[in-house]
Amino acid sequence: MTLLDDAQVLLPELVALRRAIHADPELGLELPRTQRRVLDALETLGLEVVLGEGLSSIAAVVRGAHPGPTVLLRADMDALPLVEDTGLDYAATGERMHACGHDLHVAGLVGAAHLLAGRREELHGDVLLMFQPGEELGDGAKRMLAEGLLETTGSRPVAAFGIHVVPGEYGVFSTRPGALMAGAIEVEITVTGAGGHASAPHLTRDPVPVAAELVTALQTFVTRRFDVFDPVVLSVTQLHAGGPARNIIADTATLVASVRVLSHESSARVQTELPALVREIAAAHGCTAQVDVTVLCAPTVNDARAVERVRATLRGLFGDERVWETAHPVMGSEDFSFVLEQVPGAFLFLRATPAEVDLETASPNHSPTVVFDDAVLADQAVALAAFAMETLTA
Repeated sequence: MTLLDDAQVLLPELVALRRAIHADPELGLELPRTQRRVLDALETLGLEVVLGEGLSSIAAVVRGAHPGPTVLLRADMDALPLVEDTGLDYAATGERMHACGHDLHVAGLVGAAHLLAGRREELHGDVLLMFQPGEELGDGAKRMLAEGLLETTGSRPVAAFGIHVVPGEYGVFSTRPGALMAGAIEVEITVTGAGGHASAPHLTRDPVPVAAELVTALQTFVTRRFDVFDPVVLSVTQLHAGGPARNIIADTATLVASVRVLSHESSARVQTELPALVREIAAAHGCTAQVDVTVLCAPTVNDARAVERVRATLRGLFGDERVWETAHPVMGSEDFSFVLEQVPGAFLFLRATPAEVDLETASPNHSPTVVFDDAVLADQAVALAAFAMETLTA
């Protein structure tokens, strides 16, 4: 039987797993019930399993019958703090929801594990399965890497692959070489001056005009220091100053900004040049500025050769019409980027809107009304397994 045939046999089991996870979502780094379901689903496969020490991660190894390199396949497992409004009969209750498709990612990788375990005799090398918590509200990928994920099999992976479901024409895969998704940087700025009475601003060092100037200066920083073909997006999302009294100039004002970048070079420049600009503007007004920069995610950058390989594999499995080019990078972020910083590989999108949903009005990821057709799990499992097998063969 082919991979496609075997995946169809597995599909009811994968759908049941996906729906059980969907109905019982967990947040962050500690996902004990989700972890237990994954372990139960892998139990009969004879895999080598390593559990995370400070998080509910699973690293499982499919050992090939023949010596060779390691390939990594990844699925994230955590949900979002949303109240589900889909009307599904397996919808989550409470204030948590799998609104980003991670429940499908988990079931799809479990399917790939079954397909690969049944083909050990064909594998010239090993496959490392990365079941990761804390993608949405934590630093799960970094934590797994810090715990030694890439050394699990005894040889560091030579390639890494992941698939993310998104709304769109059912069953279509897409990706692109180079930057696929943006890196995310959070900036918190505290401007400190000297407060006083609003009737005598000349006796103060008012931080509010400084904060206002910074809002516009940061936009100029983006548009005048960065190449339009390596774009940076900066949004000031919070601005706070003062208290309940309306006639008092406060000592401090704070700003919070979200920055998205598409290259490691731009990320490095934001981290050094933005704080310098802020401090100099504050100093020009007799104030000081504390700037805290946090890198939430690196840019997700695909290896060109890996993209070429997965496209060829997908076309051979599903036909040209189901393999598209992602036209431009997505400004959302993904912490699989930290894996791709260390291992060349490819991240892909898989469209999974149910046939009865109008594509024009389909809800996006992170919406309380987003729905995915879990029949796509068979193809997701096949694609992941095939990526590993083709890479090990190559």
